[in-house]
Amino acid sequence: MTTAKPIGVQITWLDGADQTLPLPEYKTPGAAGADICANFPPEARDGIEIAPGARALIPTGLAVAVPEGFEMQLRPRSGLALKHGITLPNSPGTIDADYRGPLGVIVMNAGDAPFHIGHGDRIAQAVIAPVVQARFQVVGSLDETDRGQGGFGSTGVGQ
Repeated sequence: MTTAKPIGVQITWLDGADQTLPLPEYKTPGAAGADICANFPPEARDGIEIAPGARALIPTGLAVAVPEGFEMQLRPRSGLALKHGITLPNSPGTIDADYRGPLGVIVMNAGDAPFHIGHGDRIAQAVIAPVVQARFQVVGSLDETDRGQGGFGSTGVGQ
């Protein structure tokens, strides 16, 4: 098995962050996503309760410097999604290489019961991915394909 060379991502703690909490970390050798923890400021360390259908911006206590040519994608944790309906409504959320502000995670409760996010809870996972920027150009017509203009559901019924 070939292992890709790790990409360096610089991280800094924000003022008031609990530096005893873990930095983003991969829980297994084959994990694509590094777990990200909620890191509430001192006055809010009790966490937050999110009602069904509600969403909240959860602080991580971190700022990151993603290398040029990459992005950090924030994705839901599958266990939270399955068991509690906790998801990220803008998934994947993108942290651009030129952003240096606070790393926050927009969390939504799509479940049917209130959900408490506590200080230090793992709330999302971060995936570092390469970015290719396109050069958009206007043309007179597009090439033809077998699918053509077939849109939603045009390739068959999900089974």
